[in-house]
Amino acid sequence: MRIKAAKIIIALLFLFLLLGVANLELIQGKKFRDLSKKNCIRLLPQMGSRGKILDRRGDVIIGNFLSYDVMLMPQDEGVTVEALAKISQILATPVSNLRNNFKRNFIAPFAPVIVANNISMKKAIALEELKLDFNLDNVIIQPHPQREYPFLGLACHSIGHLNEIDHWRLSKLADYGYEAKDIVGFTGIEEKFDYYLRQEEGGLSFEVDHRGRFVRLLGFRPPKSGKDIQLTLDLKVQKIVERSLNDRKGCVIIMNPYSGEIIALASSPNFNPELFMKQDPAAGRILNNPDAPLVNRAISGLYPAGSMFKLVVATAALETNKINLATTFVCTGSTRVGREDFACWDTHGPQNVMKAIPHSCNVFFYKTGLLVGPQLIYDYALKLGLARPTAIDLPYEAGGFIPNPLWKRINKFKNWFNGDTANLAIGQGDVQVTPLQIARMMAVFANRGSLVTPYIVGAIDGQDISLYKRKSIRLAFKQTTLDSIRQGLRNAIADASGTGNVLSNLAVSVAGKTGTAQAGRGQPHGWFAGFFPYKNPKFVICTFLEHGGSGYMSCVVTKQILEEMAREGLI
Repeated sequence: MRIKAAKIIIALLFLFLLLGVANLELIQGKKFRDLSKKNCIRLLPQMGSRGKILDRRGDVIIGNFLSYDVMLMPQDEGVTVEALAKISQILATPVSNLRNNFKRNFIAPFAPVIVANNISMKKAIALEELKLDFNLDNVIIQPHPQREYPFLGLACHSIGHLNEIDHWRLSKLADYGYEAKDIVGFTGIEEKFDYYLRQEEGGLSFEVDHRGRFVRLLGFRPPKSGKDIQLTLDLKVQKIVERSLNDRKGCVIIMNPYSGEIIALASSPNFNPELFMKQDPAAGRILNNPDAPLVNRAISGLYPAGSMFKLVVATAALETNKINLATTFVCTGSTRVGREDFACWDTHGPQNVMKAIPHSCNVFFYKTGLLVGPQLIYDYALKLGLARPTAIDLPYEAGGFIPNPLWKRINKFKNWFNGDTANLAIGQGDVQVTPLQIARMMAVFANRGSLVTPYIVGAIDGQDISLYKRKSIRLAFKQTTLDSIRQGLRNAIADASGTGNVLSNLAVSVAGKTGTAQAGRGQPHGWFAGFFPYKNPKFVICTFLEHGGSGYMSCVVTKQILEEMAREGLI
């Protein structure tokens, strides 16, 4: 009985083993074969080039260059030491440096190790040619495309910079194929159009043995470069604008008043985007700089509009017939509103709207604002594009803010007084605008009644997309209103007493408005916005100087820009 029982147990064991083998071979065989293949095949990624960023003429603003990395497949220690010695001879690099790099960059027996990076093309070619003579089959020359900044910080706020993806971006972009350690755009075009600019990974597949050592090359898939982005920026005008700012804090925008194309957009201080790619310690100092060089003041900076806002009040008053061209108020240097005296910056005497715009007379606009009332002023500010983003194709645009009685009651639990209206009428108090909003508002008077949508990208991968971006709203303003304000803007330059008279003796006729906005601490902000040539405008310009002192200083910078554009035949 015992022998019979033992035979049964042995038979059951053999049956169990047979079933196990059958399970491994027939049922799970494919799974383990796949695992075996994966275990002996390794991939070496190779990156393509990021798409270039071009100006409107096709000139390269941001490009790429190839550097080369020398990678060594780990093998037996003796083979590795011999290979490092031969690489040292060819590259004329101390072998100790290569050994240190090997130890520092080693990850696993199957992973290629970078032993030298950023070598020249000449050395890369020499090493490739001598690989056979020196028996260096385990050495790989890896091209490594890198961003090239031929003009350093030129247009840096529009372009943006690159860096290793952070957790916040990865959490949002993981579903689109982004992974940890990816290099992605931060701010500007690099971020907004990263999906188009980023390259597709290719690479080598190779076989390793059971110890993870390189055996043979199996295949190659070429990487794909990203798509080129062509901007509406004019590189020549951009250089002029940035030179004229000359490190002053502020910004300059030049725009086509009919299409919304951005011809130049400069914010100052600027920064060198290359520092972020090199992990330079200076990049950290940029982040911590109290002057905030990373902020694009043209689209993200919020400032009181000052006298630029008087155009809103003038438009509202003429459109609603609260005043006409004959309506006159006498400026004695101040006016009483409630219990307070509200001052003007000068004593102007009798003023109608055609004089008050070029003289920027506060008293006229205090009284006009009181006639119009805060709600209508607010409504016309919205019609002229204030208090909301312009929808430019750049990230992190601010919306701005225009106060009104309902907002004050809900948020501050206070009533709206005539003094609030007087402050609003000259763009002070809680008014917040971006320079791009002011440029867009000025374009309404340049193009005679259309609120355009600014844009900076004209083509992607050679395909013109500008027609899809030329969006505008036709405002139902009376032609007499537009003509009157246009003439007032021209008088601000042409009249000897106009606040922008410094721009009168130029090769091109200019119309525009100056503004000096109180800024709490420090000097006032300086504004100038206008268009040229006056009769048939080709450009709108907005020059803003943060704590620049006055609108006059913004006119001086504008004059430098227009004079240089004229000399180079760009007007």
